[in-house]
Amino acid sequence: MSRWDLETVYVEKKDGVAWITINRPEQRNAMSPQVHFDMSTVLDELEFDDEVQVLVLTGAGKAWCGGQDLKLFFKELDNKPKERTKAYSASQYWRWHKLFTYPKPTIAMVNGYCFGGGFTQLIACDFAIAADDATFGLSEVNWGIIPGGFVSKALNECIGMRDIMVYAMTGEPFDAKEAARSRLITKAVPGDQLEAETQKLCDTLLQLNPAVLKATKEAVKNVRNMDDVPAFDFLGSKLLELQFVDKENGRAKGMDQFIQDKSYRPGLEPYKRSSTEA
Repeated sequence: MSRWDLETVYVEKKDGVAWITINRPEQRNAMSPQVHFDMSTVLDELEFDDEVQVLVLTGAGKAWCGGQDLKLFFKELDNKPKERTKAYSASQYWRWHKLFTYPKPTIAMVNGYCFGGGFTQLIACDFAIAADDATFGLSEVNWGIIPGGFVSKALNECIGMRDIMVYAMTGEPFDAKEAARSRLITKAVPGDQLEAETQKLCDTLLQLNPAVLKATKEAVKNVRNMDDVPAFDFLGSKLLELQFVDKENGRAKGMDQFIQDKSYRPGLEPYKRSSTEA
């Protein structure tokens, strides 16, 4: 196990998983410009870290993320165009452009409050598991702005218009059970089981072929807004590409284990990877 710290983020690497924690508990992990710079660094570094196959994003203390830091991200940058541009670019880079297309599986482990701008990276993660006492909310309407940045667009990636209207236009907070019902999160679990449930999902993902996981993510996310013909073409190209980039040659191994060895049952378990591959 190894750990490294930045000013606002710390990372623990253990058994193939990077546990990334935004560390501003006294501000409910509200995102300052430094958070955005630190998270951009973390994601860039871990992308090429062979020790890491799965990422978990969480928050220190009683909050997952309280949104953007109103003082440091907004007010103090109002008359600093150069600094504001850098902060906005880093914010959008790691929370959506990088995280949504990240080549490794990503899990949001929501341990408490998740508000405003925090919805962007919540939705960008492939999975979201929340403690049942976590609280969610888009409170922007109550203080005179809209769910800006990329939040309003991100919401449309995972939940329906009726739910978006309720959350965004009333500003009322809601619990993890409601978040699960609307599919904002994958599931809600008792708070004392949150880390164990997240680890269980990590363990499942760690058994699977990383090249296939990456290709599957790219396939599902990219065809969402495609018409039928380009979607067929894209998916066919991804299948062909996978045969060249999959170092484990999982397709051939799975077929051999199913047809010849009778040791693999498709749909019930992963094909058996060697210890050097897992």
